[in-house]
Amino acid sequence: MGEPRRALVTGTSTGLGLAIARALAREGYELALTELDTAALQEPLRHPDFQNRKVVSIQLDLRSQHSIEGAFGIVLEKLGGIDLLVNNAGRALIKPAADVTPAEWDDILDTNLKGSFFLAQQFGRYCIASGRGGAIVSIASTHGMTGIAGRSVYGISKAGIIQMTRMLAIEWADRGIRVNAVAPGTVLTPSRAELLGDPANRDRMLARIPSGRFITPEEVAAAAVYLASPAAASVTGHTLVVDGGITAV
Repeated sequence: MGEPRRALVTGTSTGLGLAIARALAREGYELALTELDTAALQEPLRHPDFQNRKVVSIQLDLRSQHSIEGAFGIVLEKLGGIDLLVNNAGRALIKPAADVTPAEWDDILDTNLKGSFFLAQQFGRYCIASGRGGAIVSIASTHGMTGIAGRSVYGISKAGIIQMTRMLAIEWADRGIRVNAVAPGTVLTPSRAELLGDPANRDRMLARIPSGRFITPEEVAAAAVYLASPAAASVTGHTLVVDGGITAV
């Protein structure tokens, strides 16, 4: 058998990150999973998908360059290398643009965009120095492609992820490093449970989706797995939209 594929996935205790990590485990990846507090990973790691797989949990704060560099070094030490980076971790902010504070701006942009860029930089440096290719898949959002009230800072950060994807894809194409993104619409995750539990909110949000249903975490995970796979060997600089048609209207 050949060398196992190894992936670093950020923000994996719940929601999209956990779904992506589980899907990659089913594909045979060895995994490094990160969270601000690794205690949050104890229960998710008991899932059957992670059994008989090498999985390590690593503390990571994307707002800290020291944490980014330290965590990446631990990944290389624990897994022996890395073939795939999934930039999933992020923070949301629902607030009118006129009320956003500089501290809130920094918190969202430092986590969602700056942290993702400098983690991608660590990965790119590793791939270039080792003379091997690799793949990056970042989780963007339809909020980075369309306008919506009350989500300005989050949407700006995700638009940055989409442009970062293009820029890094072109710069690293001749190095064999593919860089892509997935832009989900409204996904049925635990963090949305309270909001979608209100019938009025649920109906209002469903009315925006031409397909008439919310996206599942498993659908987003499948898109990420595809972009990371050999089947997407000629796909780079692309943002794969998984939104039930929201951005098509």
